[in-house]
Amino acid sequence: MSKRFNVWLLILAAIMASRFIGMALFPFADTTEPRYAEIARLMAETGDWITPWFEPGVPFWGKPPLSFWAQAAAIKVFGVSEFSLRFPSWLATLAMVWLVWRLARQLWSVQVAQWSSLVFATMALTYISAGAVMTDAFLALGTTLTLASFCLVMMGEGGRWRWLFFIGLVIGLLSKGPLALVLVGIPIVLWLLLSWREAVNNLRRLPWLRGTLMTAVLVCPWYILAELKTPGFLDYFIIGEHIRRFLDPGWAGDLYGSAHDQPKGMIWMFWLWASFPWGIVALLSLALAWFRGKRHGIVSSTLLSPGVSFLLVSALAPMLFFTLAGNTLWTYILPSLPFTAILIGRWVSECKPFWLSSLRGGLVAFVPVLLTGFVCVAVLGWTPLKTEKELVTYYQQIREADDSPLIYLDDLPFSARFYSGGTALEVTRNGLDNFPHVGAFEHLYVAVPKKWSGEKVADLLPSARKVMENKRYQLLVIDGFRRDQQSVSETKGVRSNDI
Repeated sequence: MSKRFNVWLLILAAIMASRFIGMALFPFADTTEPRYAEIARLMAETGDWITPWFEPGVPFWGKPPLSFWAQAAAIKVFGVSEFSLRFPSWLATLAMVWLVWRLARQLWSVQVAQWSSLVFATMALTYISAGAVMTDAFLALGTTLTLASFCLVMMGEGGRWRWLFFIGLVIGLLSKGPLALVLVGIPIVLWLLLSWREAVNNLRRLPWLRGTLMTAVLVCPWYILAELKTPGFLDYFIIGEHIRRFLDPGWAGDLYGSAHDQPKGMIWMFWLWASFPWGIVALLSLALAWFRGKRHGIVSSTLLSPGVSFLLVSALAPMLFFTLAGNTLWTYILPSLPFTAILIGRWVSECKPFWLSSLRGGLVAFVPVLLTGFVCVAVLGWTPLKTEKELVTYYQQIREADDSPLIYLDDLPFSARFYSGGTALEVTRNGLDNFPHVGAFEHLYVAVPKKWSGEKVADLLPSARKVMENKRYQLLVIDGFRRDQQSVSETKGVRSNDI
């Protein structure tokens, strides 16, 4: 093993290992991570591996279960923690880093492969999603495996890659659904149009009939069982999530949140954020080369090289598909980044611009250092986070056997659900008046918005005292709750009689 290879491997290992800091120390902040983490926790707790549950009694029809399976399995192995729930995404990202390395090495050289993997691992969205409880890393793994396998088979590779093409489809269909077929279909069709003569004979190398049958056997049983167990799943997931959400920017049918209404074409701006800092640097360099009169070289190297043209259409596919959609998030860019990284990695490895040669080491370190620093600052409490971990932990430490569950007035954050193990309650103001009928408690613990004034708190809970607060909420406690509630009820009765 060469010295250069050793250095590259050590740097890559340090980058991937640095993500462990955030995975272990950074709390789940509302809303995405704790929402998916709670779904996985419920799956592990109930043992229901068919239907993910949004909360007890409410099925989660928004996503297939592959990511939840992985996260629930991690809970079974490592216990409930931020690290265990984030670890499956880290493994999925590590697999994508290897696929990037393997494809770039096949297309060009080991040096290009090394830089491509470094570029991919240090893009902003890659680094963040590697340690986040989301479904996107599994979708991107599926699409990357399918497209990388397709490219390798078209270049003459055989054996396992012929079947990994279909395994990638299985991963995509079980992590995000039919969207995976679209994201791999667009680049394959576009590339065939560009390179029809070279590719038409190579298509026979893939076992289309047996591979499709294998995909159906591995995917369809879960979809059938999910519909049988909770009727209505297929209509909501296939029609609602994949058609109505795409066509209607303000889709009101979302059962689990709100639509992410964005201006059409915003997906291209998301690409700049997701690929930061490499995408911006590459575009600036490309624009500079274009204005220097190298247009012909850029166009010919892209369109005349089958490998480069396939990478380009694979990198552009998510943006092309979501350009006219208003319901978008920046995480939708992740399937584009492995192929973007190989294109940039080839350019970086050649180091034709002198300024890039001196900057590329700093670009590799930029995102890992920046985000690791942010994690450290947040853990030290210098940056308030939208998480209920501290408040829930405080409540768990001081509560006694005869005390009430933790109550959030009107709105229960997902992070409170997760960190309380599903015991925190959401109660309305009217429900709070009737809460004594549920049981008798020595102390009542209620979290109300931090912005509430003392007068507003006193009007609702006259004898409440504040014991702590975080960025969004203040935790109130009523001592001798039964006596206090009785006096409040009597007072309200007197006032109503007076009226």
